[in-house]
Amino acid sequence: MNRKSVKVVVAGGFGTGKTTLVGSVSEIAPLTTEEVLTAPSEGVDDLTGIEDKSKTTVALDFGRITVNSDVVLYLFGTPGQDRFWFIWDELAVGAIGAIVLVDTRRLDASFPAIDYFERRRIPFVAAVNMFFGECPYTEDEIRGALKLNPSVPLVWCDARDRQSSKQALIALVKHAMTRLPAGTSAAR
Repeated sequence: MNRKSVKVVVAGGFGTGKTTLVGSVSEIAPLTTEEVLTAPSEGVDDLTGIEDKSKTTVALDFGRITVNSDVVLYLFGTPGQDRFWFIWDELAVGAIGAIVLVDTRRLDASFPAIDYFERRRIPFVAAVNMFFGECPYTEDEIRGALKLNPSVPLVWCDARDRQSSKQALIALVKHAMTRLPAGTSAAR
């Protein structure tokens, strides 16, 4: 069997739902590197709007989805705080693209992730995570606030819901496939 692997990054700001999304779609128990937020992180990690958050990813999250007998999708969730961004370069190597999770209560938390993938010309979709409640903004308002290029798909998902998270992944793979040069394959 000549199985091909496809790498996807799940990124976004601190507390946007990256660990939750990886866990909701992974067919294996996801590997997480969550640690309890401690007193030294006070004043460093901005908990505005996410005051109930008690843990944070310090390295990565990892999950797997077998698409079919030939293709396996590997998910790598990034840590959200800027002090861990150095890890992103390693996690992004070889990725076909990324899902950037967006919390509309804290849109500014998404700016660094969007900038990261734009600068590196890595295809991404912006996924508005609905597990925070109803979104008070229209698609056009979100696109404008995030300064999204019109070619970047904006999707709605609930990172807790397997089917919803799968739809965001499907949107990413379709978008990434449109960016491949003719005659190439995304799977390695």
